Amino acid sequence: MSIDVSGFKQGQKAMWTAGDYPDIARRIVAVGEYLAERANAAPGIELLDVATGSGNVSIPAARAGAKVTGLDLTPKLLEAQRARAAAEGVEIELIEGDAEELPFDADSFDRVTSCFGVMFAPRQKLAADELVRVARPGGSIVVAAWTPDGFIGRNFSTTAPYMPEPPPELKPPVMWGDEQHVRALFEDTGVELEFERRAVTFTSESPQAWQTEEEQKLGPAVMAKAALEPQGRWEDLRRDMLALYEEFNQASDGSFRVESEYLVTVAELSAG
Repeated sequence: MSIDVSGFKQGQKAMWTAGDYPDIARRIVAVGEYLAERANAAPGIELLDVATGSGNVSIPAARAGAKVTGLDLTPKLLEAQRARAAAEGVEIELIEGDAEELPFDADSFDRVTSCFGVMFAPRQKLAADELVRVARPGGSIVVAAWTPDGFIGRNFSTTAPYMPEPPPELKPPVMWGDEQHVRALFEDTGVELEFERRAVTFTSESPQAWQTEEEQKLGPAVMAKAALEPQGRWEDLRRDMLALYEEFNQASDGSFRVESEYLVTVAELSAG
């Protein structure tokens, strides 16, 4: 791929710095705990959590006794995780770095995980190859990604027409939530793949309350507002997003409750 992605990655760093993602990430704590469990985090296991964010996988993995390293592109999220790890009394080695260029030798970790993180790496095949490269023979990779047709996937597709179109070479992040696409990413790596579809429950006082929190704390929404408001297009996107929230809402009492689907990919490496 010949495109220069450095500017794209700087934009990603700015996006996840905007707002208050560590607070938003509380919504998906249960997913991180499940990934740590699915990766069999335990004493004697060396685990790398890629795009670790505020620690939804790394902290429960360390709590389970694993030796954990967390890597993320965004310093602000690493700072939040340091504070959270200290409060929980666990030790995690945290490194600022890129999922497409993992700063580790081959065969460095027993487990490699990513919870709604590596899916945002722009060159997906390169990121998948890096996950495999740093995992030891007999080890495993466990990744969670939003599905294209699930609630968060539909959030992305609803917002996309309002934002600048990315280069065609860059596939949407939610393609990591499509089994066929993930098989293609790993097809020449020799791993055995297993898939599991799960859902996490989101709740709020109302669809409007959910929307307000998104606009104040979720980096992509914060940046979309900053870009679209001067153009007079922000209210149009807000209307479309609220319609989406109401479409997915399962509550009938005026509150907000949505089951948001995600795909868990488990890649097992051959021991030989």
